Amino acid sequence: MNGRKTLSVMLAASFASTIGGLPFNTLPVLLGSLADSFGFSAEQIGRLGAACFAGYLLGTLVSVASMDRLNWRWLTLGCAGGAVLVLLASSQLPAQAQMPLWGLLGFFSALMTCLGLRIMAEMLDKERALGLRQGIELALVAAVLFILPSLVITQFHYPGAALFLAGIVLVLSLSAFALPHRSDFGSSAVKNQALTLAASFSFPSVAYAALFFFFLFGTGQIGLWAFLERYGNALALLPTELGIVFAVLKLLGGAAALVLALAGNRFSLGIPYLLTLVTISLGLLLLGKAEGFLLYALGSWIWEVGFTWGCIFQTAAIARLDPSGRSIMLIPAAFALSSIAGPLLAGKLIGESFTPLLWFALGCAVIPLIGFYIFKLRYTTTKPLASAAAT
Repeated sequence: MNGRKTLSVMLAASFASTIGGLPFNTLPVLLGSLADSFGFSAEQIGRLGAACFAGYLLGTLVSVASMDRLNWRWLTLGCAGGAVLVLLASSQLPAQAQMPLWGLLGFFSALMTCLGLRIMAEMLDKERALGLRQGIELALVAAVLFILPSLVITQFHYPGAALFLAGIVLVLSLSAFALPHRSDFGSSAVKNQALTLAASFSFPSVAYAALFFFFLFGTGQIGLWAFLERYGNALALLPTELGIVFAVLKLLGGAAALVLALAGNRFSLGIPYLLTLVTISLGLLLLGKAEGFLLYALGSWIWEVGFTWGCIFQTAAIARLDPSGRSIMLIPAAFALSSIAGPLLAGKLIGESFTPLLWFALGCAVIPLIGFYIFKLRYTTTKPLASAAAT
């Protein structure tokens, strides 16, 4: 593809992927609104988040087995339509119906996230492509989060939030008409169409090990993310203050991703993982000391930047460990498992204090980032990544 078409494809894939990212990126606000509307406890909220990402996990597995056999434009329109219907139902039905509906929402979201990742995996500079995708997604979510808590939820509560998100999904679904055909990627997509179900999940062992580290990283960070709004609520922050925090948080996450899009793969061996770890640690330290708006906001914003960088660096590493370009679609599966385990564990860790959750998030950042550094050290100093992944 020429440069203009490549940019058009990346933009369309980013908008489609944003449909998949909406439930996760608005998770603390939506869960907090659900808790207030239906009187859910922290443990019930954790189970609801887990149900959403159980559907997300199922959607990811379906994507790996079938993505290269589907019409990507019809897939986007179908998933967007399904998500809109689920959100409309969720806005009208009682508490007992929310768990299965959120499971369905997770399923449709996973297909969209996997489509965006599948397309970006074909780009030569993966940090640049993935940074652009993440930057656009987070910038759009920032605008949503600026409006959602302070203008929609305060006036119309959870039903209004669900209807508002349904409208956003409808607008984003227009990206379907600019998505590429599989043939735009040459023979690799054609070969993937002919794979058996078992072969669809046949990846290098090092890629599976990297996926496990990504799961561990996500478990701690998503556990914190799911209860970040509740943490602010416990500090007696106003809805307008929370709206500012979450809107700026996603703007900073989008800016952090776009910085990587501009930098590409220019970082030296250990800098990505050290930079991520220092940033996350500083954010968690400030959150731990927060007693009001300022430190809560600064800690949340800095932590989000580190979380964003960690996800992009690890995703790019996994993409390089598998030359087929398919294992990147298992990243949402690892993310889904993290999103099931994270809120469940976080709900149990939170008692009278959020401190145990902050320590848990830190531990789940340190171990995976060291693991990815070891992988990068081994597969960039001893042999090229592509050939290493084939052995």
